[in-house]
Amino acid sequence: MRLAVVGVTGLVGNVVCRTLEARNFPVTEFIPVASERSVGKTVTFRGQAYPVIGMAAAVEMRPDVAIFSAGGSTSLEWAPKFAAVGTTVIDNSSAWRMDATKKLIVPEVNANTLTAEDKIIANPNCSTIQMVVALTAIHQRYGIRRLVISTYQSFTGTGVKAVHQYEMEKTGQKITPEEMAYHYPIFENCLPQCDVFLDNDYTKEEMKLVHETRKILGDDTIGITATAVRVPVHGGHSEAVNVEFRQPFDIDEVRQLLAATPGLIVEDEPAKYRYPMPLFAKNRDEVFVGRIRRDESIENGLNLWIVADNLRKGAATNAIQIAEYLLQQELLPGTKVAVE
Repeated sequence: MRLAVVGVTGLVGNVVCRTLEARNFPVTEFIPVASERSVGKTVTFRGQAYPVIGMAAAVEMRPDVAIFSAGGSTSLEWAPKFAAVGTTVIDNSSAWRMDATKKLIVPEVNANTLTAEDKIIANPNCSTIQMVVALTAIHQRYGIRRLVISTYQSFTGTGVKAVHQYEMEKTGQKITPEEMAYHYPIFENCLPQCDVFLDNDYTKEEMKLVHETRKILGDDTIGITATAVRVPVHGGHSEAVNVEFRQPFDIDEVRQLLAATPGLIVEDEPAKYRYPMPLFAKNRDEVFVGRIRRDESIENGLNLWIVADNLRKGAATNAIQIAEYLLQQELLPGTKVAVE
């Protein structure tokens, strides 16, 4: 199992490496890949130092799997080149998510649609991933008419530059405008902007929640509106999700459906102050849901609070779970040898 991590020196790339180790993914040859400016640097995987190589060299090595965390433009250029030599690419960027010829996969939801012919597989946006894990079973049972989403997203989702800005502000160090990932301070602040603004005055992050959710759930009729907010939190993303169903629902059955969902942990005991929080979701692979209650202002309305580590389940873990599924289903080159 020759596995390449593309963008290995970035924030998500590092988490991919640590998550591969934690989940004991069967790698026989580890190939760390990054841009030319990082070639020659070393990264550590399972206690061993590896020199970083460039894109072209990695393609020539024909890895079985390449997990991309290197940005949309890099993926658009290089993912097809890897796929052309037989590599299965699992891409963390937004490059392929809404491509009608590519599958957008959350393993707990739609991994069963994957085949050996899928050579470029899209990993959804972090906020979308955690939400659809919680929504799929109840959507299948009651049918979702509309979603109103408010997100509280960790600054770590913006990358290394945002982490640097936060740390500089937190410690009171001077920071230049060029060093800032945001237009304003993030420490002790909330920024109602995730990504750039579009012509409709929504941000790209907000519209990703709209389009990706519909694609994954397979229902373009769901009405969806979102407000995405960047918050000074390390541990992960939180979402307040208001659901309007197409038919009456039983709140006890909703709880049962959520509790039976793979990868989802229900934490919902208000009397005991038990509810999901990013502080406790950090470094976890699961999605957490709580504050489950009827919306008493509308018919067939439900409120949920959904939390997950955006760098784990929202990126690295989801990508690795896709690779694990492909391996288990013998949809990768050399799979039978690896399984035996």
